[in-house]
Amino acid sequence: MRDIIVTSVVFGVLLLAFKHPHYGIYLWNWLSYMNPHKLAWGFATSIPFAFMTAIVTLTAYLFSKEPKRMPWTPETILLLIYLGWVTFTTFFAFYPDLAWLQWDKVLKIQVMTLLTAMLITDRKRLDGLVWVIALSFAFYGDKGGIFTIVHGGVYHVQGPATTFVAGNNEMGLALIMTVPLLRYLHLQARNKLIRLGLAASMILTGLAAIGTQSRGALLAAVAMGSLLWLKSRNKATTAIYIIAAAGLVAAIMPPEYWARMNTIETYQQDPSAMGRINAWHTAYNVARHHITGGGFETFQAPTFQLYAPDPDNVHDVHSIYFEAMGEQGFIGLALFLLIGLTAWRTGSKIIRTCKKDPDRKWAADLAAMTQVSMIGYATGGAFLGLSYFDYPYSLVIILVLTYQIAVKNKWGVRERSKPADADAVQANHSAMN
Repeated sequence: MRDIIVTSVVFGVLLLAFKHPHYGIYLWNWLSYMNPHKLAWGFATSIPFAFMTAIVTLTAYLFSKEPKRMPWTPETILLLIYLGWVTFTTFFAFYPDLAWLQWDKVLKIQVMTLLTAMLITDRKRLDGLVWVIALSFAFYGDKGGIFTIVHGGVYHVQGPATTFVAGNNEMGLALIMTVPLLRYLHLQARNKLIRLGLAASMILTGLAAIGTQSRGALLAAVAMGSLLWLKSRNKATTAIYIIAAAGLVAAIMPPEYWARMNTIETYQQDPSAMGRINAWHTAYNVARHHITGGGFETFQAPTFQLYAPDPDNVHDVHSIYFEAMGEQGFIGLALFLLIGLTAWRTGSKIIRTCKKDPDRKWAADLAAMTQVSMIGYATGGAFLGLSYFDYPYSLVIILVLTYQIAVKNKWGVRERSKPADADAVQANHSAMN
């Protein structure tokens, strides 16, 4: 039954995408983040829904009346340069067969990310995108939060197999990053039942992130919670949600959880932590000796034999920063960081421009909450190898689009930022007449 439902929904939306290509963007994000086909048990698990969606969306866009224009911003230019660089480094990868397979995944993600920038052209479409992303992870957040409460936090919350968020650590980070987007939707909602549902989802999703028992997710939650409160429009309400979530965590999580979290302070005695540090040294040594790094999937046993302080301690790198460094070299790491920094700067511009304008307050809210989500990724990602994960690039594009829609008039005509100037022009015109 699940296979039939998922397949029917996918093909139904694909039919809509032929006429309205931006529905293909929604479908791509739903498939990428919720992975509904991974929850089925039969034929739907083997159908390449994402590839079909990408082909249909791109074809429909090319033959549609949609504007064929890319919003050329520092972020989109850097994304293209980054894609070019990782393609170049793949030609020199230590393990070409593995590297080209990973390159194919990254290429698809970046192409659809850039296509999103061309198809989401107004606030309605942008809000639709945020809803799809937020609810895709909130599905696991709500389910995982209830699961954590029922079982007293004894078991780990995990994601669907063979996805970016299959493990408890990866799912924990994704859920933490989703809480601010839910908060944005909560701020914009006018229906009381929807607001109540989103408020409950925020708490459950935050609890589910803790229920993954990921130490990185806990650090991300602390960092993000502080910024969420600072960035929030209503600090009192946000404080209540944070305190409620913290209270639930304290009441539900078992002693074993707190013992595991305490190992953050005694990482020298943790074999997993020391394995990561060994991999980080390996990444640095690879980047120091090879300008292109080792290419995708470089953290294999032979690499550790040549570049690790402890050659026998083979461990996944578990850090977005050292993953980018080791696989793409120092140039790749610099490009990776620049993408995030320029997006943050764009978010700050949006907030300064729009926060005092009632008609564009939504844009300031979205930029602020997206920045909070980025802090979650930057903090938790320091301990997870998710530098090619779709989610942070979606956040970058959300900020690009918010700027294009709210600060500019869609694709490049700047809105009046000072109404008084317009009044002065009108007065001068009247005087001349």
